[in-house]
Amino acid sequence: MSPPSQKDKSNSGTARVLGSASAGIAELAVFHPVDTTAKRLMSNSTRVTSLSQLNQVVFRNYANETIMRKTFSLFPGLGYAAGYKILQRVYKYGGQPYANDILYTRYGSTFEESFGKKNGKALLSATSGSLIGIGEIVLLPLDVLKIKRQTNPEAFKGRGFLKIIADEGFGLYRGWGWTAARNAPGSFALFGGNAFAKEYIFGLKDYGSATWGQNFVASIFGASASLIVSAPLDVIKTRIQNRNFENPESGFTILKNMAKNEGLTSFFKGLIPKLLTTGPKLVFSFALAQTLIPAFDKVLPK
Repeated sequence: MSPPSQKDKSNSGTARVLGSASAGIAELAVFHPVDTTAKRLMSNSTRVTSLSQLNQVVFRNYANETIMRKTFSLFPGLGYAAGYKILQRVYKYGGQPYANDILYTRYGSTFEESFGKKNGKALLSATSGSLIGIGEIVLLPLDVLKIKRQTNPEAFKGRGFLKIIADEGFGLYRGWGWTAARNAPGSFALFGGNAFAKEYIFGLKDYGSATWGQNFVASIFGASASLIVSAPLDVIKTRIQNRNFENPESGFTILKNMAKNEGLTSFFKGLIPKLLTTGPKLVFSFALAQTLIPAFDKVLPK
């Protein structure tokens, strides 16, 4: 079976790594405090009805400190965040094109015949993104440690990275099923929304030829779709990961308690802040990676 008629230009592996890693570093430098704020809001199980309560939830022990100290309090777990974020972006943004190339070669014609040329190409991109999203659970321990440092630093009790790895072992993969369940539709929506925007708004034949502006707009569609689709599972995943190591709680228990005590709207806690904060972060890094990868490919020696 022959591949579909339209194929994006492939970039080198080095360009994919450099472009996605650069995007991850830039994202971390700008948005780590925003990520901490969103995680603390999602981890909060009480109703916030005033600015003073919001201040306490976000800044915790530094709620009554100076603006400078409050700001620095939003940078916990930066080392874990750096390791996780850069590896995640290299894996996700750099790995999705590889998965897309494999699916294109083996199933491109099937997608095209089933959904049409435009839809088939966009859905192929979405499907490859979903598969990469599921595989992202290999990085889960770094994500767990980052979130605990942001939301529950007491869980570390003076232990360093290697000591925690030795003590907890595979316990650091707690919640992997919920993470995979959240990543599959979330990554499908991220890459799918991005691809559909490039296909139907800009009419691009080669997605890699998009300008910075086109990548930025397409990333808005992808990021917004991803955050909305994955929001409920993201809240459950965050609550699983921020528990004390010695006092874990299953995702189904958390789901049941949330529905009973906080109502169905609790599954979308933090969604508005995420759309307003994590959304731009994801848009920024995704657009930057898509722009930098072909740019690096042009300047690197062949």
